[in-house]
Amino acid sequence: MPKVDLKEIREKELAKQKAFKARLFVCASTGCVASGCKEVMAAVTEGLKSHGRAKEGQIVPTGCMGLCSHGPLIRAEVPGQQPVLYTEMDGMLARLMVAEHLEPAIRRPETFAGTPEFLKDHTLSLDTPFFTDQVKVVLANSGHIVPESIDDYIAAGGYAAWQRGGTSRPPQDVIREITESGLRGRGGGGFPTGKKWELTAQVQNEEKFIICNGDEGDPGAYMDRSILEGNPHAVIEGMLIAGFAIGATSGWFYVRAEYPLAVERLDKALKAARRYNLLGKDILGTGRDLDLEIRRGAGAFVCGEETALIASIEGKRGSPTPRPPYPSVKGLWGMPSCVNNVETLANVPTIMNRGGAWFASMGTETSKGTKVFALTGKVKHSGLIEVPMGISLKRIVDSIGGGTSTGKRIKAVQTGGPSGGVIPEQEMDLPVCYDHLKKVGSIMGSGGMIVMDEDDDMVDIAKFYLGFTVDESCGKCAPCRIGGKQLLLLLEKIADGKAVEEDIEDLKRLAISMKKASLCGLGQTAPNPVLSTLNFFMDEYQARLTTKEALAEEEKA
Repeated sequence: MPKVDLKEIREKELAKQKAFKARLFVCASTGCVASGCKEVMAAVTEGLKSHGRAKEGQIVPTGCMGLCSHGPLIRAEVPGQQPVLYTEMDGMLARLMVAEHLEPAIRRPETFAGTPEFLKDHTLSLDTPFFTDQVKVVLANSGHIVPESIDDYIAAGGYAAWQRGGTSRPPQDVIREITESGLRGRGGGGFPTGKKWELTAQVQNEEKFIICNGDEGDPGAYMDRSILEGNPHAVIEGMLIAGFAIGATSGWFYVRAEYPLAVERLDKALKAARRYNLLGKDILGTGRDLDLEIRRGAGAFVCGEETALIASIEGKRGSPTPRPPYPSVKGLWGMPSCVNNVETLANVPTIMNRGGAWFASMGTETSKGTKVFALTGKVKHSGLIEVPMGISLKRIVDSIGGGTSTGKRIKAVQTGGPSGGVIPEQEMDLPVCYDHLKKVGSIMGSGGMIVMDEDDDMVDIAKFYLGFTVDESCGKCAPCRIGGKQLLLLLEKIADGKAVEEDIEDLKRLAISMKKASLCGLGQTAPNPVLSTLNFFMDEYQARLTTKEALAEEEKA
């Protein structure tokens, strides 16, 4: 296979983009597809054609632009003018935008007065805190490139990190760079990535595997899905760098089947990478071999745990196994295996390009870099955000999120999905990082962040999340299988007003025992919503209690 010249591809693609007099970036993530972005793109195409501007205006279907609550989104860029973000678009508005903004801006840029007044209600300033308070590393290209175009990714600097780091630097240097960055696993565990790579690299074996964990299943979370939809090549490049660092002979993407768009775009990206000899045999003439495949998960929440995920890839029932041995020593098919989360791997190319010290300059002492969150719930600007570690929860909700969408007082924020805890309003000044969230009874998790107002009932919230983890328990260990069900029965008893004071003590004792005795992270963290709501909102539990005498009277009646 002839050697591909990445520099030549980059220059050609950039020249092609500069030839357009206008570029229209249309969010084509799952959220915007659901709200009608395909109709919007068709209307833009029709509008450009009707005004004779089809060859002058480029339509760029992108990944998530972040502002999911205001889609479909279009960002209009005309050279020499400020970009304009259009929100909540439909076919008619898109045609008007082309006729009243793009066409005159292209035809007479020197006299164009700006966005027409009647479209102002459908624009949002890119200087709003939702955008300016973010620091984008993983999401830097999402919303700016075509996810399915390898040339677009290369034009944005893609595969340069792999070409420099993966082909010319010794594996030990690459691992050292990642270790210096302080990058920790973004899937929830927070284990140091460099340490995990080092442990796998040290094991001597003819076969080793690199695995990307894309089995994101938290309610309200869509970080990994959006990264795979918006910039799959960044994750592939991270996999390549990680694979060569640990000495992997092949690798797998494990992505849940409920993410069809992510799987489709990832599959196209893998095929394009093979076509350019960035995957497969003798990559770019380096003599190194590595190929990657996709395995679709059936949607079991427990398969987010790495040993359960490995069992699923092997065709077995997805349930965790005791550790040690750890996957770095004995993983997929008994071979040394390194499992990293989607977001973790997507950070790797930028770290290799800009250096571990640069990444470590952001964040806190023990939580470096940035973190992607799905900010949802009762918040004005809900969507996908990326912020530096250590930012306060209050700043995320009030500044980036714009406060509650209901106009009512914020009561709490739930972080970490069903395994996380509920953080009350009085604790919202805390820095968002692994250690501080743990101190208040929650976790970072993969990045779910749900805002609740004063109307939300904390007993019902705890019951909802515990019901989810009970349904998703694999049933392998008794503390999770039995303990979770008994916790849920006690919560239902309290919610129904049929519990007494002793039941709350039983609830606490059982929750603590379940955390200590469960086999894997699902059972160990499932009681978090219960314990955190008991800690901060005991009055709501007390209000549901009755007395033994009242229960006896009810039974008599």
